[in-house]
Amino acid sequence: MFIKTGDKVRIIAGKDKGKEGTVKTVLAAKNRVIVEGVNMVKKHQKPSNSNPNGGVIDTEAAIDASNVMLIDPSTNEPTRVGYKFVDGKKVRVAKKSGKTLD
Repeated sequence: MFIKTGDKVRIIAGKDKGKEGTVKTVLAAKNRVIVEGVNMVKKHQKPSNSNPNGGVIDTEAAIDASNVMLIDPSTNEPTRVGYKFVDGKKVRVAKKSGKTLD
């Protein structure tokens, strides 16, 4: 998977197309990511110690990793990602600018 936690991404498909956000969680086994402030859903919450009244809360739902595109920090534009070996380490590389991302 080309996306890691903390990456800034742009949504390229779906109801939130064009929005940008930071990746909160990566679910590699399911090929999904949770992006901050994107794909908001209503979740019904039972009363608990942390939320004594319960109710309906807004939370982020997972989105497929193919629907997000990594933003290159140097150009601030979405880019595809490749891998290269630099000094014996595997690093992510932006396809457009050719610069390393890690």
